[in-house]
Amino acid sequence: MSDWDTVTVLKKRAPKASAMKSEQAINAARRQGLAVETQQKSKFLGGAGSNKQHVATKNTAKLDRETEELRHEKISLDVGKLIQQGRQAKNLSQKDLATKINEKPQVITDYEAGRGIPNNVIIGKIERVIGLKLRGKDVGKPMAALPPASKK
Repeated sequence: MSDWDTVTVLKKRAPKASAMKSEQAINAARRQGLAVETQQKSKFLGGAGSNKQHVATKNTAKLDRETEELRHEKISLDVGKLIQQGRQAKNLSQKDLATKINEKPQVITDYEAGRGIPNNVIIGKIERVIGLKLRGKDVGKPMAALPPASKK
């Protein structure tokens, strides 16, 4: 004689996810026959899900030590002095020269101080404005006038 309104539950309530973080707790749940869900965190998601915020990568550590391998190439101080002399010979301020080549004045300041990262486009613009060669074997010599374009 059983009562139809009475319900008997023979399963234990599964522990919360926060309680099942240790390997021992997971193994115990498996022995009890509870459903255990495991997920492998992907390392390709930009470190999502990992708590490695302050881990320096190999390249960052090398850059911090400033080895020759990863250091940015800087413009030589000789070229910086040539830019400064050519600019002063044309009576241009750093700001005037920057305006003529459509760059920020800070770029000219960095190049003259030998801190700038060489960019052939910028160096070419500076060469045309100040009239001095800054690259190649004729560094410091006046730029030769370009031959006139032949007409066809």
